[in-house]
Amino acid sequence: MSNAIEIEAKALINVEDYRKLVKRFPESPRYTQTNHYIDTDDLALAKAGIALRIREKNGLFELTMKTPLSQGLLEKSVPITMNEFCALRDFGEFPKCDLRRFLTMLDFNVDDLHILTSLSTERIDVEYEGGLLSIDRNAYSGKVDYEVELEFNNLDGAKKILGGLLEECGIPCTFSKISKTRRAMAAIGK
Repeated sequence: MSNAIEIEAKALINVEDYRKLVKRFPESPRYTQTNHYIDTDDLALAKAGIALRIREKNGLFELTMKTPLSQGLLEKSVPITMNEFCALRDFGEFPKCDLRRFLTMLDFNVDDLHILTSLSTERIDVEYEGGLLSIDRNAYSGKVDYEVELEFNNLDGAKKILGGLLEECGIPCTFSKISKTRRAMAAIGK
């Protein structure tokens, strides 16, 4: 199991501003990933401040749990197989892995966990000013939104760099704390 700390500033933008950013970085590679969000029907994990997802990218699957820290999020990730993903999706069988043991230790019944919704992201990643800039087009539950994120080693620095880029491009900067998970869940009434 790998652990990481994710610290990022992000802003939701409109389609015109998304196009400006895409034009600004025309040579940057694009890829698609799909996040499958997992919880109980009554959102037991979300109520505890925990987000759980499987990310599907390039035929690979990774199960990730995110928990809040004073600055950023602690991410615990473990690779899973396509068969384990399908067993959860189709039969509600949670993968036998370190995250299963961890959630059980936290007193969650993993048999109640299942995929509630999915969100697909067309992403452009750019190394920018010492951080990682991601320009995203997200599709979920018949909705599309656009977001730009800057991962950095501290939140103030991430906000300064992202705010500067958006200002330079003539894009209004309103930082957002609403995660993709929360937006996708809200779209299905959760």
